[in-house]
Amino acid sequence: MAGLNPDMVYGLVTGLLFGFLLQRGRVIRYDKLLAALRFQDFTIFKFMLSTIIVAMVGTYFLFDMGMVKLSIKPMIVGGVVVGGILFGVGWGLLGYCPGTSVAAVAEGRLDALWGIAGGLVGAALYAEAFPWMSRTLLTMGDYGKITIPQALGINHWYVIGGAAVFTLLFFMASEKKGL
Repeated sequence: MAGLNPDMVYGLVTGLLFGFLLQRGRVIRYDKLLAALRFQDFTIFKFMLSTIIVAMVGTYFLFDMGMVKLSIKPMIVGGVVVGGILFGVGWGLLGYCPGTSVAAVAEGRLDALWGIAGGLVGAALYAEAFPWMSRTLLTMGDYGKITIPQALGINHWYVIGGAAVFTLLFFMASEKKGL
C-alpha cells in the first residue's frame, strides 16, 4: 500500500459509506423518487437535508480547527440556473441523480447505467462547449467566490444553526402529516 494517497482512501471510504446509507435509506428507489416529486413522501428530502446539515457542521468544524481549507466555487447565476434545470430534468426522467445512479448499479439495477453514460456524455459536451460558455452563459450573474454567510455578513455558525432549525421544523411538520 506504499504510495497510496490518503485523500483517495478517505474519499473511497466516505463514498462507500454514503452509498450504503443511500441504500439503507431506500432513497435510490424509483418509487421513493416519484413520491418525492409528487410531494407524497419526503424521505428523499429528509435524507438530503440531513446530509447537508451533517456536511455543514463537519466541514466548518474542520475549517475552524484549521484542518481543511475551503475551495469556494464562484456563484455564476447563468450556469447555476441552466445546470440546475438540466440536472433536475435528468433526475426526473431517469429517476436517479449521479450519486444514486452509482448506488443503484452497485445494487444490481443496470438501468441506472444510462444515467451514468448520460453524465459522461454531458461532461464531454460541456468540455467542448466550455470556450463558448465561458464567454456567454458563464458570465451571466457572476458574483465571484462567495458563501451565504459572507453575503449576509454573519458568522457561518449562525447560518448552520438556522439551517438546522429549519430542518428540524421541516422534519416535525412532515412527520406530523405522515410524509
